[in-house]
Amino acid sequence: MDATFWAFVALIIFLGIIFYMKVPGMITKSLDERASKIRNELDEARRLREEAQQLLAEYQRKRKEAEQEAGDIVAAAKREADQLVVEAQKKTEEYVARRTALAEQKIGQAERDAVNEVRASAVDIAVEAARKLLGDKVDAKTGAELFKSSLQEVKAKLN
Repeated sequence: MDATFWAFVALIIFLGIIFYMKVPGMITKSLDERASKIRNELDEARRLREEAQQLLAEYQRKRKEAEQEAGDIVAAAKREADQLVVEAQKKTEEYVARRTALAEQKIGQAERDAVNEVRASAVDIAVEAARKLLGDKVDAKTGAELFKSSLQEVKAKLN
């Protein structure tokens, strides 16, 4: 018998021992466990990727909402500033109008006071002139009576 035959027999015995010890089952089991582990890792990676995409979408939505809110706040602040400018202009115009009216009232009062003062001076001068004229022509008693009546008449006309 030659060496090839004995190598073949040794191979058959080796394969018999391997099958008897259930080595192919263990290899299959090990490969199945490894495939299952890889499958679980792939499922976990897929789940994490989906979760990351959801988080990204949520953060993008929140960013857009925040940008919109910031735009709304800026627009509201601009409207409020414009309103404050309009109110300030209105108050300034009202203040100027009140000050103008007050100045016109003061000017009118000063004009009336000046006219009254001129009238009073004119009355005083007229009374003094009349007194001198009458004083020269009328005696003291008649002059006093005439002066009183004239004075009362002038007072009545001024009031």
